[in-house]
Amino acid sequence: MMKFIHITDPHIVPAPQTLCALDPRERLAAAIADINRHHADADFAVLTGDLAYLGEQAAYRDLRCLLDDLAIPCHLLVGNHDERKNFRDVFPDTPIDENGFVQYVVPTPVGAFVMMDTMEAEASAGIYCGNRFAWLEAQLTALAGQPVFLFLHHPPFDIGINSLDASRLPDADRLADLLKRHGDVRYMFYGHVHRAVWGAWRGIPTSALPGTNHQVGLTLGDTDEMLGTHERPAYGVVLIEHDCVNVHLRDFIDESPRFPLLDKASKGAPDAASLPAPPRELAGL
Repeated sequence: MMKFIHITDPHIVPAPQTLCALDPRERLAAAIADINRHHADADFAVLTGDLAYLGEQAAYRDLRCLLDDLAIPCHLLVGNHDERKNFRDVFPDTPIDENGFVQYVVPTPVGAFVMMDTMEAEASAGIYCGNRFAWLEAQLTALAGQPVFLFLHHPPFDIGINSLDASRLPDADRLADLLKRHGDVRYMFYGHVHRAVWGAWRGIPTSALPGTNHQVGLTLGDTDEMLGTHERPAYGVVLIEHDCVNVHLRDFIDESPRFPLLDKASKGAPDAASLPAPPRELAGL
């Protein structure tokens, strides 16, 4: 079994700035400390874009300092909030393709992890140009017969939130045809939506996660409003076997009680009097 960590949308801003009345550096540092404490046995982490909020070099330098504390290696993608040159100046070891896009393949014991670059400068919508399609086709051709796991920032499908669906990755049919021809694309991990979303697209299982800072509200229906929220952040703990993928959501700022549900002496959970009071917003539920 292989284990890796999925993190997305940290939106780092240079110190001492804040974003959405939160400190993205502090939030990511909390996630890293939690990973180091509980999941240092993971093979690596993957960060699926929007690493910085405005793409400043100072933000990427702060991000690099934070990631230096991570106990496991990490693989980085860019998103629409990133600036490719500034990112490359601070993270020159991250691979690029022959056209300068942040795209590369990570071989693993369970298959190839294919990292895709879906960003376009000064555009919130995803873009996957002809050069990038050519690169992807070449990789998938070379990976024929191997399981493939895709990583990208923008999803190529609607999730039902209009403000996000307007910026999805276009050319979905072209991408789907390419993946179908490969024949063994096992899973697609994406970012951008700042929510936990699980589903399937053209027969390929997919998932997204909350960002490590702020979230996007669940505004389904006809509204085009993008609602920001302080819903709780999380990262994903992903377990992959040859025939199975499981994604566990980890709320890394959760400090609620931990206790044995089945105590051998009492044949049940501890008495309520022995536990801390629930959060105020849950009292009476």
